[in-house]
Amino acid sequence: MAVDSTLSSAVGASVSEKDAKALQFIEEMTKNVDSVQERILGEILSRNANTEYLKRFQLNGATDRDTFKSKVPVVTYEDLQPEIQRIANGDKSPILSSHPISEFLTSSGTSAGERKLMPTIHEELNRRQLLYSLLMPVMNLYVPGLDKGKGLYFLFIKAETKTPGGLLARPVLTSYYKSDHFKSRPYDPFNVYTSPNETILCPDSIQSMYAQMLCGLIMREEVLRVGAVFASGLLKAIRFLQVNWKQFAHDIETGTLNPKVTDPSVRECMSKILKPNPELAAFITKECSEENWECIITRIWPNTKYLDVIVTGAMAQYIPTLEYYSGGLPMACTMYASSECYFGLNLKPMCKPSEVSYTIMPNMAYFEFLPHDDSSAQDSSRDSPPRLVDLADLEVGKEYELIVTTYAGLCRYRVGDILRVTGYHNAAPQFRFIRRKNVLLSIDSDKTDESELQQAIENASVLLKEFNTSVVEYTSYADTKQIPGHYVIYWELFVKDAANAPTDEVLSHCCFQMEESLNAVYRQCRVADSIGPLEIRVVKNGTFEELMDYAISRGASINQYKVPRCVSFTPIMELLDSRVVSKHFSPALPHWTPERRR
Repeated sequence: MAVDSTLSSAVGASVSEKDAKALQFIEEMTKNVDSVQERILGEILSRNANTEYLKRFQLNGATDRDTFKSKVPVVTYEDLQPEIQRIANGDKSPILSSHPISEFLTSSGTSAGERKLMPTIHEELNRRQLLYSLLMPVMNLYVPGLDKGKGLYFLFIKAETKTPGGLLARPVLTSYYKSDHFKSRPYDPFNVYTSPNETILCPDSIQSMYAQMLCGLIMREEVLRVGAVFASGLLKAIRFLQVNWKQFAHDIETGTLNPKVTDPSVRECMSKILKPNPELAAFITKECSEENWECIITRIWPNTKYLDVIVTGAMAQYIPTLEYYSGGLPMACTMYASSECYFGLNLKPMCKPSEVSYTIMPNMAYFEFLPHDDSSAQDSSRDSPPRLVDLADLEVGKEYELIVTTYAGLCRYRVGDILRVTGYHNAAPQFRFIRRKNVLLSIDSDKTDESELQQAIENASVLLKEFNTSVVEYTSYADTKQIPGHYVIYWELFVKDAANAPTDEVLSHCCFQMEESLNAVYRQCRVADSIGPLEIRVVKNGTFEELMDYAISRGASINQYKVPRCVSFTPIMELLDSRVVSKHFSPALPHWTPERRR
């Protein structure tokens, strides 16, 4: 099995004692995957043996894998919703977990339907903190000297809601940032942020963003890495700087904080940081007043060594824009997590975004994998229980749907992520995140998922390169109001030179190129006239920022917000359509023959 020699050789080498201990832990966990998984499942089943949910399946105290797999079904959120709703309504009996449910962690709120409530228990914070503690020891192997400066990270909280039974319901990152694990974290020279806790914990996202950006500007020469949770969040911060740089320059020049920042704790902490600095104000004015914002990150923060953002999955489309603003800085995707569970980390964080693979840590939960096959063979599994594979038994090159069993009481729960095994570190498989399982677009018998739509947009975007134009953001909509229905793709474009903008002909050809990139079923439906020509609607710059603001105003978390890749909610449709500046249609049928199946 392939092993990351950098990590393995570092154990026992000249690294700090703290880092050596963390790296040794990773080695031990990844060498003993199957035994660790067996132990984790035994612990979960033993402690939750008397819960209402597990007693339902008559395990009779058994904690072995064979009994568990034969008696406990694979489930979705909808299957567990009645139990979750009872807990939310105040039922304190041991329904899913023998330990009290401490709060609910909400999903990102951008999937179809209402946000999901994921039950969690207090000790899960320890597991999340453990995974966080492994990130910097790995990063230090690749990027030396990170203890000599600070990280400019744009981190935000969302105000909590309460369930009818009084339990908090909030995003997982809000839970973490508000915990003592984060607020009272011990000083670590490798994890010093420019943003004081008060700015991160400010419930007003605009005031929070303003204060965090201002701190980053004041400490510009100390910044060694710039990041946010998702790539879209970092781009929002850059856009915020574009809009507000004059006010930032004023604050820095005069040493006075914008009166629109009213949060008392933010104002108090900023009073200790913000001092008059006309020289810095003049520098910011000079850099930000220029029309060309290429390399703006390295111009403002010249010592930045990398960007710390998630650019896998749907976030991959932001890579060209981030490269433009950063001058091609490396983009580190450090960890893989969700509201249900924190999964693992990237042991080669400085790899190219297209090569990112995550190693699932076997101590986080019990993991199983449902082989993912797009062929009709998958359908036949409906007649018999699905065959799930253990973490230690996966095949390189195969794709699987992730299934988790957690200490908090989720048993054989379908997360919905599709992962491809790319290799192994010791005995631990490494995964590339491929996509969410849900289909995005469908008019007839066609089914287009997020990964396929992303690839089609990337292929079409090639036609824009000669015009120095790129797709900044996109979403889609299956328009079935007319017969035949057709795909509508909303594009926000970044045009470097308005005098050389792509023409209607070019954009129409982008529509055709997208159709050529879609699957055979879609193209067959087009040829059969059961699907109409694909349409691209170009929207005004800033439209997707408005979309994000709208989602946040309705309760989405700024940390976890992801642009929905398919929309159907009427107010969102109306917002998008009100910002359309041009419409373009595919001028011809895509190629399809019975022989061309791909």
